[in-house]
Amino acid sequence: MKERAHGRIIGAIVAGLAATSLMATPARSAELPQKFVHHVYFWLKQPGDAGDRARLIDGLRKLAAVKTIRTHHIGVPAATDREVIDRSYAVSWMLTFDDKADQDAYQVDPIHLRFVDECSPLWERVVVYDSEAIE
Repeated sequence: MKERAHGRIIGAIVAGLAATSLMATPARSAELPQKFVHHVYFWLKQPGDAGDRARLIDGLRKLAAVKTIRTHHIGVPAATDREVIDRSYAVSWMLTFDDKADQDAYQVDPIHLRFVDECSPLWERVVVYDSEAIE
């Protein structure tokens, strides 16, 4: 019985130390090393069609093979609900590039052109947000 109590005390001390060290650790923020972000939002013609959404996502996965892309992220609306959040899109596609020239090369890359040709019949609307890093 004495061992159990001792174990619980040790466990509480360890948990308290871990919590204290987490609270004392400042949040880290890291800038992307890439200087150009290309974020695309897609609205499908048939928003409820899981097959169309899967075809678009598959097309984006193939599109990730473009050599000038440094990082990419395929997403769907998160389960967040605040007044400022737009969850009306079906799929998002975020890319980073080293610079605008690499993004320009992506736009005319045969893989990108094939993606547009094959997948554009699926979407009704596309919105793009491009941003460059502040030096």
